[in-house]
Formats: sequence, C-alpha cells, structure tokens
Amino acid sequence: MADPGARVGPWILGLLAERGVDTVFGIPGVHTLPLYDGLAGSGIRHVTPRHEQAAGFMADGYARVTGTPGVCFVISGPGVTNIATAMAQAYADSVPMLVLSSAGHRRDTGLGNGHLHELADQGGVTAGITAFSHTLQDLAELPGVLDRAFSVFASARPRPVHIAIPLDVWTQPVPTRTPPVAPLAAPPCAPADACRSAAETLGRASRPLILAGGGARRSASALRDLAEALDAPVVMTVNGRGLLPPAHPLGIPASPSLDAVRRRIAESDAVLAVGTEIGPTDYDMYETGMPAIPSPLARIDVEPGQMLRNRSADIPLIGDAHATLGTLHGMLHGRAHDRAGAQRAGDARTTARDELGAPMQSAADLLARLRTALPDVRLVGDSTLPVYAGNLAYAAPAPATWFNSATGYGTLGYALPAAIGAALAEPARPVVCLVGDGGLHYTLGELASLRQTGVPVIVLVWNNRSFGEIKTAMTAQGITPAGVDLVTPDFTTLAAAYGLDAARPDSTQALVDAVKRAAEAGTPALIAFDEALV
Repeated sequence: MADPGARVGPWILGLLAERGVDTVFGIPGVHTLPLYDGLAGSGIRHVTPRHEQAAGFMADGYARVTGTPGVCFVISGPGVTNIATAMAQAYADSVPMLVLSSAGHRRDTGLGNGHLHELADQGGVTAGITAFSHTLQDLAELPGVLDRAFSVFASARPRPVHIAIPLDVWTQPVPTRTPPVAPLAAPPCAPADACRSAAETLGRASRPLILAGGGARRSASALRDLAEALDAPVVMTVNGRGLLPPAHPLGIPASPSLDAVRRRIAESDAVLAVGTEIGPTDYDMYETGMPAIPSPLARIDVEPGQMLRNRSADIPLIGDAHATLGTLHGMLHGRAHDRAGAQRAGDARTTARDELGAPMQSAADLLARLRTALPDVRLVGDSTLPVYAGNLAYAAPAPATWFNSATGYGTLGYALPAAIGAALAEPARPVVCLVGDGGLHYTLGELASLRQTGVPVIVLVWNNRSFGEIKTAMTAQGITPAGVDLVTPDFTTLAAAYGLDAARPDSTQALVDAVKRAAEAGTPALIAFDEALV
C-alpha cells in the first residue's frame, strides 16, 4: 500500500530520526533535493561542509566521539567519489558511517550514455570501502536496509554503509505502512569455554600483558578492572589511547613500533589483545618488521576473520570487548601476583621516550604541555610531525581524545573537518586540530565551515612550508627533493578573512598560552607556528 499524498523526504527523515539520527553532514544537489524536503523542520541538524570529502571526515569525527554513526547526504557520481576517501579512512579505523546518495535512473545503469553524474558502477566504487553498499530497487526496501545498516553499527565490526536511491525510486509512492524499527541485537560475549581457557592462561602467567586498540574504546572500565586484577601492563595503540589515564601505573601509552615497548611484549608469558588488528601502521611504523608476540595469545574481537590476521590467536575470543573483558575478570578467582606490572610499565614508558629523536621528543613535549594546560583536551590530527610524535608517545586523558589519520588508510586533509565533527558531538570539551600546512590545504575551505558552525575548535598549523616528512624521506634515500616545497599563505591573515581569531606565537610558551586563551574564549581560532618554534 502507498500514500499518494505523502512526500518521500519527510518519510526518509522520519526513518532516520526513529533510529536516533540527530545530525547529518551533506551538500545539497539537484539529485538529492528530496532529502532536503522537510529537513528544516525535522529536528535533524544539517551541517554543510565545503566538499563531500570533508562531510565524510566530519561524520568520522562525530562518530568517534558519540559511538553512533555519522550520517552523510551526497549526490551520485562526484559526491560519491569525493566522499570515498573519507569512507576508506573510516573503513580502516572501524568507524560507523552511513552515506545516503542518489543514483541514476535504473533504466540508464551501465549504458554509458553520458547522463549527469553517471558512474558505470557506483556500487562497485563503494563496495570495497563499506560493510555493504545497496542500491534500492523499491522505496519500500529502505526501512529494512536501514535496519541492516544499524545492526552492523551495533553488533558487528562498525564500518561505513552506503545506500543509493535511484532517481526513479525517489518518485515512487511512499509506503502507507512502515515496519517498526528492528530491535538491535547486543554484540555477543565470547563463548564461555574460550573465556575460561583464556582466564586460566592469563591467571597462571607471571608476566601477562594486554594490547588494547580502538575496538576497546567503549570498554575502558572493564579493561582497567581486568588489567589491575592481572597486574598486566596495557600497551595502547593509537586508537586505544586514553583507555587508561596518563597517571595509571599500568598504562603504556607508547607505540609497539618502539623497541622499548617491543621488549615488554616479547618478555611476556601471556598476551591478551583486545580490539586491535595488530596491524603494521601501529606495530611496524618504521617498517623494520612486525614485533614478536609470544604465545599464548588470546584475542578479543567481534570479527571472526580478525583472529587469523597479522598474528593468529592461540585462544580466539570472538565477541564484544566489554562483555568478554567482564567475563574474564569474573573468572580469575583471586589471582595472586607480585605487583611487578607497574614497574614493567614504568620502565617501558621511560625508555620509550628516551628512544625518540630530538624533534619527536620536542613535539611530544608540546603535546604534553597542551594536555597540562587543558587537562580534558581532545586532539584530532592529520599526518604531520607532531601527530607522528604523539602516535609514538602521547598519553591521552580519556578514550577518543586522541585520534588522527596517520594510521590505517593514512589520508591527508582529515584533521580540520574531523575536529569540527568531534566538537559538534561534544562542544563542552576543548578540541585542538593538529595539522600541517600541506595537509590543511586539502580541506582549507572548511575554515568557512568552522566559522559557520561556530564550534570552538583551535586549529594549530605546523608550518614548515613543505611536505616535510616526505622531503626528509627523499633526502634519506639520496633523492634530490622535488615536488615537496610549498608556497603557503599568511595563515593568520587568511583566518581573519574567514572571521576567525588568529595568532602567530613566537615561543613554545606563547603557543601554549595562546591555546589556553582560545579555549577560555570558547570561539574558533587558528594559531600558526613555524617548525623551528618546537
């Protein structure tokens, strides 16, 4: 049955609202006008970036903070290809994202007649960077496809989902009756027998250790309880930073790419990996070879296939991190230990920092000073030297307060829009965007989005007038640098043109003071500083 008087836009917006969507990121186009019919009065906030790639990055930052999917509206063709990079970054980092796009008329698909926004295979473009990509054949399919998407976000490895609505499907009559929202299944705990085996193995160990990644970021309390019960140091990957706070004696907020951390891992006699791919951009940043992870290794992951990637699990624990950690803790039965874990973790923290070269140490010290000035700060970064330093040795104050695009897919242009998305999700927490002059130019137009949203993001621009890390790599390999030196503007004048407060400090202390003043003002700001300042 269909309602001939109903409009498709309000119907779709209602489906989204029923599933908890309150914010969407998008750029209106002639082929997505139905999505904007009724949006103004729907109660759903719309944020307009200046590029679809930035829409995806904003949704990514929003999702990492809220734990709910970031939702995007884009046109077919260029809208889809523009947002594909952001979807790929979210796919690599297991970030939930829902992308609704238009698609050409079904009758024209694959004919190559040159219609506006035509792609030969739009679903093929998104298939490899999504949990699934679905093109509607009938409007009545949409509630079920949305339920399928939200079940992925809630109970499987969260990754982007793409739903395309062909132009002729927009015009179909709206169904009179819409099925109720399907209940979301809670992700399962790992099987009891596997949990018992892991608990017994970890409980017998004299030197247990935990590797914690982004898949554990909603399980900080359960992870802490288990680590303390085991007296096990916790190595936190980039997306796992903040699972234990900086002052916790068992925390190792340093990269397993560092020799000091690798030694702690190698000397362990039982390892538990929680929500980590054990992937090379975290564990082999210098491309010297993956670290040796001793047996027995127990792995907690919601995705079965992950048990066999990079390092096969000796004890696979397929299930939800929070529930499985709690079950393991309950099965330990008063383990006795010598409280040497804190010493092992402390030694790793000290020697890891000593291992950094002078530029990295200086940049890491700057990040620590920013955290001291703003104890609850969220730092969102791009691929730039201060971010690399932080990925090696930054202790984040809480989960999801340190994330960037320098691991996984490794795109540029992420920091500014992702910081805006994060600030929209939690405006009370100060957000600092760490970006290089080269990376900022990828999404420079989002300074306008920052001004328009008014969220209090502080943009720190590391200005070395080049793609500095690539220039260094060229020199190290005996290549005469080419294509890496950049013309950069006066960023403070540019920021002022966008109506943003701006500063150019002349010392590290002045930089920290400027960040603190901007945070106290509660308005967006840009602070540019030269590489030599740090």
